[in-house]
Amino acid sequence: MDRRKHAGLARVKEAFLYDWQFRAGVAGVVILLALVVAAPLLASHDPYEFGVDNLAPPGTAGHLLGTNHMGQDAYSMILYGIRTSLQVALISSLISGVLGVLIGGAAGYFGGKTDLVISELINAFLMVPTFFLIMLIVALFGNSITNVMIVIGITNWPGNAKLMRAQALSLRERTFVRGAVAMGETRLQILFKYILPNGIFPVVANTTRGMAGAILTEASLSFLGLGDPNIISWGQMIYAGKNYITTGWWVSAFAGAATILTVIIFYLLGDGLNHVLNPKYAFESRGK
Repeated sequence: MDRRKHAGLARVKEAFLYDWQFRAGVAGVVILLALVVAAPLLASHDPYEFGVDNLAPPGTAGHLLGTNHMGQDAYSMILYGIRTSLQVALISSLISGVLGVLIGGAAGYFGGKTDLVISELINAFLMVPTFFLIMLIVALFGNSITNVMIVIGITNWPGNAKLMRAQALSLRERTFVRGAVAMGETRLQILFKYILPNGIFPVVANTTRGMAGAILTEASLSFLGLGDPNIISWGQMIYAGKNYITTGWWVSAFAGAATILTVIIFYLLGDGLNHVLNPKYAFESRGK
């Protein structure tokens, strides 16, 4: 166990030294987390407070990035919007990852009719336009941030399930799994002790990239008026600013730039994790 642990740490160190995407992704996430923690100290105004300076341009009336049509400080809103985006990314991707690992692992390891039924279920989900399904569910059950996170998570698990299924199909033929069967361990014990822990790594990288998709989905829902009106969201800022794009372009522009930058950070982190968890990628990165 100690040898595997040291080998894993060595691979992480190697990827960090030789792969710029992993470094950039980790640094970006650390900065985002620091901004979330320090938001109350860094914010120049209460982001929920309505002011008298409506659509004030950036740099005027004490507002670094200007204000929206209701006098709210855009800079403070963007800072507090980071918390919403990271919350949506983490929780929805966690739901998606757990469902994908459990369902895909069961399909790949148990095989037979179980695999057939689950594979057809995965294919059915993949054929459904996910975003329109999310819109429908949110419209029916409410647009609270909790509902949005849950819906994004339960509609994005098929990709993780396919990855985990492929891993399980390979792992169940390995010597250590056959040895566990010979020793009399139950199928559930083998699934949770050997299949899932050893096959989860590609799912981790894919789930990290899925965080970027979750952020974009939440922003898209908010832009369409289906976001939670009780929280501060970059998508809602873009939605509110679209009617004033000629007179108050900064409201939508800065929120859109923050969304794009955050999505890029999570894509870089996902690719970097691929380099950490895949020896082939790690070797190629070192060769460069």
